[in-house]
Amino acid sequence: MISTPLTELCGIRVPVVQGGMQWVGTPPLVSAVSNAGGLGFITALTQPNPEALRVAIRETRKATDKPFGVNITLLPSINPPDYEGYARAAVEEGVKIFETAGNSPGKLIKYFKSQGCIVIHKCTTIRHAKSAERLGVDILSIDGFECAGHPGEEDIGGIVLLARAAKELKVPYIASGGFADGRGLVSALALGAAGVNMGTRFMCTVESPIHQSIKEKIVASTEQDTVHIFRTLRNTARVFKNSVSTQVVALEQRPGGAQFSDLRDLVSGARGRVVYENGDPEHGIWTAGISIGLIEDIPTCQELVDRIEREAEDIIAGMGRLVKVSAKL
Repeated sequence: MISTPLTELCGIRVPVVQGGMQWVGTPPLVSAVSNAGGLGFITALTQPNPEALRVAIRETRKATDKPFGVNITLLPSINPPDYEGYARAAVEEGVKIFETAGNSPGKLIKYFKSQGCIVIHKCTTIRHAKSAERLGVDILSIDGFECAGHPGEEDIGGIVLLARAAKELKVPYIASGGFADGRGLVSALALGAAGVNMGTRFMCTVESPIHQSIKEKIVASTEQDTVHIFRTLRNTARVFKNSVSTQVVALEQRPGGAQFSDLRDLVSGARGRVVYENGDPEHGIWTAGISIGLIEDIPTCQELVDRIEREAEDIIAGMGRLVKVSAKL
């Protein structure tokens, strides 16, 4: 058993987190991850309203007696969701672990801490991590440039971010972006992390709610099959490389660039959701990290977490043999 501040604080067996993913973090996947020994997160905004989130929490609790949490990601929006309503509903349903991400999380973090909850906050820079640390978060999730979704605008890979975190942060942190196996977990632990956060890898499991064809597309793809969109809008997102994302990049790169209004129909969240429902990888924008290049199968969550744990323990034992005791003269 690999014991870290993450496993001890959250009461889990394996230091692996299934982070929030829109349209993916639903009760079947979340409960499967938690039952396997990891930490699953329901994505609050996948649910249409706070009452629906209550139903999802109850459904998850029926399927597992292990710890799980709720993710709330704060995104720029003309008509923002009822973040406070989602937070209140989750707390009232007895959820004790939250993952926050996005802009200005201070109000939510303060509320969760006032209710005795554990807060994991996701950051893409050490600067932002220190700000979250001052807000009182319990664990930080350090998101490297390798990640799916929004990696920030500074393009710094996980190795340097995690090494800096080891030097500069006072609270435990986990590593996010590019992790899919036991070797990745060991590398994160060596860089001072208390565990790893995986998104794309958990998308490609039996219990993931996305279409089988998309899972098979992930298996068939390589680390070269993602692309960044919204670079020119300073809202970079790593997504799967298909005809739609390629068109978005082309529009951004034309003389004079592009406004969001030029891209809105192409990047519609509704189109992305249909990808997961009907299995057509070309229908819209969908997120994927470069860990896609490490994914070769579609296991159950139990098989995946067991394998990661076994690989990590074997690698750690092997690395111990690299240190030789030199004879004293």
